[in-house]
Amino acid sequence: MILLTGVTGKIGGETARQLIARGAKLRALVRDVAKAADLKAAGVERVVGDIADVDTVRRALTGIEKAFLLLPNGEQQEASEKQFTDLCVAAGVKHLVKMSSMEATATAQTPIPRAHWAVEEYIRASGLAWTMVKPNFFMQNLLASAKSIREQDKFSLPMGQGTTGMADARDIGAVCAEVLTGTGHAGKSHEITGPEVLTFSQVAERFSEVLGRKIEYVPMPMAQFRERMTGILKPWHLNAVCQLFQEIADIGLDHTTGTFRQLIGREPIPLRQFIRDHEALFRA
Repeated sequence: MILLTGVTGKIGGETARQLIARGAKLRALVRDVAKAADLKAAGVERVVGDIADVDTVRRALTGIEKAFLLLPNGEQQEASEKQFTDLCVAAGVKHLVKMSSMEATATAQTPIPRAHWAVEEYIRASGLAWTMVKPNFFMQNLLASAKSIREQDKFSLPMGQGTTGMADARDIGAVCAEVLTGTGHAGKSHEITGPEVLTFSQVAERFSEVLGRKIEYVPMPMAQFRERMTGILKPWHLNAVCQLFQEIADIGLDHTTGTFRQLIGREPIPLRQFIRDHEALFRA
């Protein structure tokens, strides 16, 4: 049996859907049972509680062979993921799969990638079989700009002309499902990108091509972004996100990987296809 965390989010939800399609035997640890109602209908066991609660996690891990660790970024993420790792060891879990990021390296300078890397190192030292899934930017993040694209023919983000190798959540979920049900993944870090390295101005060009009207990318000053998100994100999280976005603006990504193609046997979804698939959200 596989234990899933993060199933009410973009990547966790897509991973769950693809595992269900494969007929995998699943249990999900969830805080909000209402948000996971569709999982119950699909035959997924649910354990309700917080991942920070030791007794709840112990109960969720009973009889689990593989576990998928995906937590939202936050101040307590590193501590919670390390505790989860220890509980996996104690429960006799055979294989732990962690959702990390390509920015998580030994030389990471910003809080979110540093936390991911610290947990990666902790898992590697735990004695568990492990796999790290490390995407870059999610195409689904662009859905937050659907309203301004639809109503104003523009979108604004604080990433300057930084570059990303953005991937569709459906593709990332496919990789996670393969890692959790396939073989030969232990001890590997899978860096996942889409098929293109793009600036956000080039992202706007893709929108223009698909929608048939001019869409503009307007870089947002980081101070304006910080002001807009104050009160929405907690201070630690806001500072961490600002630093991460500034890193994208300053450094960005200079390559794509062939990992998705090697694992899944097809090309990753390009941005144009993502826009077509969600076209109704972006049209006036």
